[in-house]
Amino acid sequence: MTSRPSTPTVPTPSPAPADDAVTQHTRRLATVLACGFLVVSLFQVALALGAPFGAAAFGGADTGRLAPSLRLVSTFAAVFWILAALHALSRGGVISRFPRAGGRRLTWVLVGITALGTLMNLASSSPWERFGWAPYVLLLTVVGVRLARRP
Repeated sequence: MTSRPSTPTVPTPSPAPADDAVTQHTRRLATVLACGFLVVSLFQVALALGAPFGAAAFGGADTGRLAPSLRLVSTFAAVFWILAALHALSRGGVISRFPRAGGRRLTWVLVGITALGTLMNLASSSPWERFGWAPYVLLLTVVGVRLARRP
């Protein structure tokens, strides 16, 4: 009997620790941003369902429940922010990627939307928006910039 020569196995290189740390950091950023977007979405859902938070939304013109037209706007906003959260998770590699439509560009669009939202909240006559939502949305903007700049 002849023995077959064994084929030498070449070890598969594992990712460098620095690469793994970069990936972990990107995932953390994506998760934080997605959770932030989900908080905004939950607030919009509460408004759409008639919660008396009108003073903290849409300029604070309605102090209790929103008018039906604004409740409809809140419904669409809730869906938008859920999709934004899914995009953030996809961008960070936490979930399977959506089709490549958007990618980093869409993340920058979301950064622009949150930056504009920060300015609008700062300009609001509602103290809830100026002192609550403005800093919160600014934080989302900063996290979004950091995620958008990731490879």
